[in-house]
Amino acid sequence: MIHPSAVIDPRAAVDESAQIGPHVVIEGPVVIGPRTRVLAHATITGATHLGADNVIYDGVILGREPQDLAFSGQETFLRIGDRNVFREHVTVHRGTKPGSATVIGDDNYLMSNAHVGHNCRLGNRTILANGALLGGYVEVGDQVFVSGNAVVHQFVRLGRLSFLRGLSRTSRDVPPFCMMDWTHTVRGLNRVGLRRAGFGPAQIRALQRIVARLFGRRIHLGRALAELAGDEHTAEVTELLAFIRESKRGVCFGPRAGAEVEPAD
Repeated sequence: MIHPSAVIDPRAAVDESAQIGPHVVIEGPVVIGPRTRVLAHATITGATHLGADNVIYDGVILGREPQDLAFSGQETFLRIGDRNVFREHVTVHRGTKPGSATVIGDDNYLMSNAHVGHNCRLGNRTILANGALLGGYVEVGDQVFVSGNAVVHQFVRLGRLSFLRGLSRTSRDVPPFCMMDWTHTVRGLNRVGLRRAGFGPAQIRALQRIVARLFGRRIHLGRALAELAGDEHTAEVTELLAFIRESKRGVCFGPRAGAEVEPAD
């Protein structure tokens, strides 16, 4: 199951059911879990731990040193769960502060040339399309979709089931269930993603009303949240409002006057 041209560090622990392809380099105390496949010319290094049934495509680099000038060689980690797919030339860096980790959950799909910076945390069932870039310490909720060549600034949070359109960019938190475009601008509700995730019409309508109220135009979000504080909300609306209140960077805002925005139902 290990190609003779592969270079395996004696400190590595490779499960006997894993497959290691030609010219793969595994360097350092790497752990490769059951049935994980590492294809040609991939490099896995450092204190990187991969769970079961992952697929690592050609030219992927996992666990390299962070792109951080403050990093001075201390031990840091990359922890990857189960059933993740890393397509060609994806790069994922390990943590930067001593003992810290970059963490990727389960069932994620990272397309070609996507990059995950140091200390990022990805949930489950996320998709990073071709060329998507995450700076350091980005937090990605479950079932987030980051479209092609979208870029996310360090320390930003992407809420559950949010959707970033292609070529968009953000240095602000993206609220859950929302669709972001341009420069950290909410364009409406991620209705397609919600339907695919099993959300019913009543849940979607409740979210649509709140998103239209908060992001249909540029308003003072603090005052809007105060006005909503005494109302009863669905669980999903409560989640969205809590995400906004917890933001330290500030959240995306609505479009400028005259720009197109999806109307409320």
